[in-house]
Amino acid sequence: MRCRCLFAVLCLFLAAFAVKGECKYVVVADSINAYTLPSASIFDCRGKLIGITDGNGRTPCISPESYPITVRYLGYKEKTIENWTNDTVLMSEQISELPELVIESRNQKVLHMLAYVREYSLLTNQYDTVFLFREKMVDYMLPSYPKKSFKGWRSPRILDAKSYYRFTNEKGLDSVSDRSAYHFSWSDWMSLPPSIALPPKLRSLDCGMDTLNGKYSRAETWIRNEGHVDVNVNVLADTAGRRWVPALSSFFCDNLEFDDFRIRYKFDNVIEDSVSSSELTGYSFTIESNSRDRSISKLKWKDLPSYISTYAEVYIMDREYITMKEARKWERYNFADSDIEIIVPAEAPALQPEICDLIARVNDIDAEGVRLNFTPDHRLGSMKKVKHHQGIAYRALTLLKDLTGISTLISNRNLKKNWSKFRKNNRSELEIERAE
Repeated sequence: MRCRCLFAVLCLFLAAFAVKGECKYVVVADSINAYTLPSASIFDCRGKLIGITDGNGRTPCISPESYPITVRYLGYKEKTIENWTNDTVLMSEQISELPELVIESRNQKVLHMLAYVREYSLLTNQYDTVFLFREKMVDYMLPSYPKKSFKGWRSPRILDAKSYYRFTNEKGLDSVSDRSAYHFSWSDWMSLPPSIALPPKLRSLDCGMDTLNGKYSRAETWIRNEGHVDVNVNVLADTAGRRWVPALSSFFCDNLEFDDFRIRYKFDNVIEDSVSSSELTGYSFTIESNSRDRSISKLKWKDLPSYISTYAEVYIMDREYITMKEARKWERYNFADSDIEIIVPAEAPALQPEICDLIARVNDIDAEGVRLNFTPDHRLGSMKKVKHHQGIAYRALTLLKDLTGISTLISNRNLKKNWSKFRKNNRSELEIERAE
């Protein structure tokens, strides 16, 4: 009997080893100089992101069922690999330079940048999965010299966005929507990098490559080809990597658990010994973390560990120096009242079939019919019925409460009270369902 058990265990081990052997690693490299390309994105045959290349340009393990795979690297032409026997992918660079920046007068001291953002975010836990595909038009405003009266913004300001969500539960049932009650994407936190000096080795070279090692692993890889500079950053390799993402410094201080954090920047027309946002033509990033922000605490599974990942590509579409007066007009303009068109740049690859299907499902939703059939939950509002008096004394009292903020305090207190009750009841219902 004991021999049979050992034989069964051995068979299972060999079977597991055979399955593991049914996968392959591929190296992604530049077709001209053979430099390996870290942080290249790998998509399977269904258009699902299955991982990125490591610091040596090696892909994660790819199974035969995933082929044909698609390899994407910002600034390079997208490439599809049909055959599972290929072990190297050579990528061809895609030249798409922006017009040269011109300062027509000394009054033009603010750099305005317009960009297109494409992101893929995923939130998963033991019971639910939420996938988000989003397209955005954003802008940045960078003063040449810091001013107390106008600081501009280095984080992306959303001008218009289209979101497509897919919700899947533990039973595999899914639904789609163009909105969600909570936000878990990392893309809105990725600000433009500050001015950073080139490694000493590259300052005297027109073409070359340099690698900076961090405390734990390879931290930065710099590739210079005359005026073109590519920088790959592993933010988690060393605390020095945080200089590239100053807007996220508070998350590191909170000891948020990042599993992966990689960024790739592409700069053009670099003539100095440093790179800056004015030379940036695009960047992409991958962030994987356990949880993200305080909005997670409002979800029904707030006590469960949640995993969040975001992969995004940012294409700079226009750069222009404007006057301070024009910059203030841009800042005050209410884009919510305007119909801003989302413009996809020519160098952005076509959407994957899986994403196209998601967009089609969301666009087929009868939003008006859903709204009319929705019954609001009274527990999320105030339980107190208010009689509307038309007397002068009542109106004066109401005005006074509004001015002093008393009405706001009462409203917030009622909201918290009813939200707590709603969440408690909802948790009880969920526990009963799981018990059944």
